[in-house]
Amino acid sequence: MKNFVVSALKYRPQNFEDVVGQSTVTKTLENAIKLNQIPQAMLFCGPRGVGKTTCARILAKKINLESNQNNSFSYNIFELDAASNNGVDDIRNLIEQVRIPPQVGNHKVYIIDEVHMLSGQAFNAFLKTLEEPPAYAIFILATTEKHKVIPTILSRCQIFDFKKINFNDIKKFLEKISMKEKIRFETEALSLIAKKSDGALRDALSIFDRLVNYTEGNISRDLTYKNLNEVSHEVHFEMVNVITSGDVNKALILLDKVIKTGNSEYNFIQGFSYHLRDLLVAKNLNSEILLEHDEYLKNKYKEQCQTLRLELIVNAIEICDDCNNKYKSSKNQRLLVEICLMKLCSLFELKKKINDSEKHVKNKEQPSLKIEETVEKIEVKKNNNKENGNLSTKIISGLSLSSLHEKKKIENEILLSSKNEINKSSNKEFNQEQLSKYWILFANEIEKNGEKNLSSILQISEPFIKNINEIHYTVSNNINKTELEKNKHKIIRFLSKKLKNDFLKIKVFVNKLEEKKFIYSSKEKFDKMKEINPIIEKMRKEFKLGL
Repeated sequence: MKNFVVSALKYRPQNFEDVVGQSTVTKTLENAIKLNQIPQAMLFCGPRGVGKTTCARILAKKINLESNQNNSFSYNIFELDAASNNGVDDIRNLIEQVRIPPQVGNHKVYIIDEVHMLSGQAFNAFLKTLEEPPAYAIFILATTEKHKVIPTILSRCQIFDFKKINFNDIKKFLEKISMKEKIRFETEALSLIAKKSDGALRDALSIFDRLVNYTEGNISRDLTYKNLNEVSHEVHFEMVNVITSGDVNKALILLDKVIKTGNSEYNFIQGFSYHLRDLLVAKNLNSEILLEHDEYLKNKYKEQCQTLRLELIVNAIEICDDCNNKYKSSKNQRLLVEICLMKLCSLFELKKKINDSEKHVKNKEQPSLKIEETVEKIEVKKNNNKENGNLSTKIISGLSLSSLHEKKKIENEILLSSKNEINKSSNKEFNQEQLSKYWILFANEIEKNGEKNLSSILQISEPFIKNINEIHYTVSNNINKTELEKNKHKIIRFLSKKLKNDFLKIKVFVNKLEEKKFIYSSKEKFDKMKEINPIIEKMRKEFKLGL
């Protein structure tokens, strides 16, 4: 049986040109070798699987090749895994080795992987050697968690930050090795692998190997979704269409289908959040570059986002994000996701109703805006024969003098009817005394109905009139403001009826100083009692009472 070599090892770069997605770092290192300005201590930091150890090995090899053309420099490169050799004794052994000069070539290179795992004592033992190493010694430290490396070590190293590898770079690399290995693939399948790897090429190659075995060398889109336990983009596109129609039942049935295929509710809602995010960035030509998909999917996103308004997408993302945050602590996770879908359906259904009502109002107003256009077609009925009650119809042509008189008459009637509509609304003036009276009356009424919290908020301060129909009210904190804003329509409805004014507005302000007027803690209550009656303090001390 032939020994299998995983792709991450088989296709590990042997020179800087083959390193994927780290051109800034590799160019700097190449120039350092060329100019003979190699730092004696370097720190390679960045996410997992992006090429830190690979670049350290390539650099070590190139440094030794410069001084030794016979390739007999294997003994000049030392690797130490700090995860399993993290004690003081391990570092002392390393320091002893450093003291011995190279037998072949001019340099000894020490690669210390996962350096953040060293203990505090080990770091301190290593400091002096790192600061003043022998001329032939070069240290390359690698870590995924730079923040765990102590500042005294960081200050002695030249730091190279490795970044996550670009989605397109990973996808192209996967295509390259697929063609080299003669493996059939669908572009969307490789795109999914690249996205799933989250910028780590090693992870992408591991997933790739798994799928080659699962699909028997034919990496299809459907099998990739199934193996990676991911919800397909088609489901997300369909769910958006269902939600925008406001059909809650269809949304819940579609979620049930997703769960029955083996996907979790969390996978669905997380993927759907990303889908909404991609719809958001597809709305703008400048942000299209943020779409990490192939051209076919990009076009589908552009097509679907055209039917959605920007603020609705943002609100939908917030609802999904709230569901994601609550998911792990929820006792009924499926119900939580279903509620999220219900909210999304309600959001789009509400917006649809508002748009329909706006169109209806606009259509209703249209005739009054275009009197001259519509008046030509109005039929004026006149009673020509009062005895037998027969009616005849006269068409206004707009050409004769009589027609002009008729037009003017109709125009005046329309204007008069619109004025009557306005006059139906009450706009009676009121004074401060009346406002305060009915404000307190409303507070008392809702208190009887059990709304004690709102009632107490309405009695925090005094409302006052500003700009004729505008009422200003001050509360002590943002929580009270939010509560009042929620119930503002009830207050306005009550006051409009009592004050006979249909144009009332309420503006709520927050004044933190007001909060000091209220007593919350036991100590504050006791201090207030003591202020009123100082004897109470004497009593407390005599009887040794607590608050």
